[in-house]
Amino acid sequence: MSTVPVPHGLPTERDAGPFDPPRRITELRQARPVSPLVFPDGHEGWLVTGYEAVRRLMADTRFSSRQDIGIVHVPYETPGMPVPTEPSPQVPGLFISMDPPDHTRLRRKLTGAFTVKRVKMLEEHIAGIVERQLDELAGLTPPVDLVKEFALPVPSLVICELLGVPYADRGTFQVNSAKFLEKDVTLEDKTAAYGAMVTFLGELVTRKRAEPGDDLLSDLASQDDLSIEELTGIAFLLLLAGHETTANMLSLGTFALLEHPEQLAELRANPDLLPDAVEELLRYLAIGDVFYRYAAEDIELCGETIGKGSTVVVSLLAANHDPERFDDPDTLDIHRKARGHLSFGHGVHQCLGQQLARIEMRAGFAGLLRRFPSLELAIPAREVKLRTDMNIYGVHELPVTWAAR
Repeated sequence: MSTVPVPHGLPTERDAGPFDPPRRITELRQARPVSPLVFPDGHEGWLVTGYEAVRRLMADTRFSSRQDIGIVHVPYETPGMPVPTEPSPQVPGLFISMDPPDHTRLRRKLTGAFTVKRVKMLEEHIAGIVERQLDELAGLTPPVDLVKEFALPVPSLVICELLGVPYADRGTFQVNSAKFLEKDVTLEDKTAAYGAMVTFLGELVTRKRAEPGDDLLSDLASQDDLSIEELTGIAFLLLLAGHETTANMLSLGTFALLEHPEQLAELRANPDLLPDAVEELLRYLAIGDVFYRYAAEDIELCGETIGKGSTVVVSLLAANHDPERFDDPDTLDIHRKARGHLSFGHGVHQCLGQQLARIEMRAGFAGLLRRFPSLELAIPAREVKLRTDMNIYGVHELPVTWAAR
């Protein structure tokens, strides 16, 4: 195994371009896919970047998702945040930070709502939401910000309808969820954003328990074995994940296609390629890149021994760009059979809403390509503002233009 300097802090600068992992991460994956990492607070943890190692780790529940059994250290400087000195309390309902059996109990409540069959029934409705949003987009005078006018509204409308959240309240939850996902934010600001969302959702689920409607949160609220606090935590997780992730895939995916005009032209000419293209964009971009685990005991992983109490940082983007798994991985190839990518995670925590996300992306990209054949960036690619300051990657804005018909 090659020797490589141990990084101090997680490399985050997108110096290989807006779509590839940071160069330092790629070098580490090539040399030592399970690599020691010195955290800014001095903690000696690990960074896992190789495809096989990431898959094994995410399937092994000894790598705990809980943050209440040990300190989970942050791998980059956060000037506004104090260094943790004790574990974080467990948030009721937030099953993404739980292990079985608690995770299993709560996740099982939701699996029926996100089955392939149930989501397939929503397909026509989602296509209608996309078309209405495209109608609004077509009525604007370019240049316009595709994030604001299309990529964010579509998944927000879908998740609001699914959960039973009033779309009129989107301004509040979009602002607060964005603030919550900022990396360099004070504890006070992050707590305030989280508190505002939890207060809003707590009142909402309380109303739904009293007066249920025809929506997912009402279905959950009718179950007596879920407390209001658990319902609020579940609602927070679904609302946050349900619009932030897909919105960034739609905007960053459009940016990637515009930067690969030959792929874009081929996709326009062959719409049947869209399902494969969506999988490839998911692999290539991996917007939910960095995840954390806590080693609950000493664990051997791909030849390295990870000591009990270590914080382990996982890079899904690096794993998706591993040449051991994907040929020519830094190339966007809409013909690639990219199933097996790790963008939705792996193991018990694999993304519950992945089928919904796929349908939204297929409908969104199909409609955009069909309705706007001359779509192009309205600014040079280098001026597009990347979300390197956020925990979910993407673009802050995507100014686009098109030829008037």
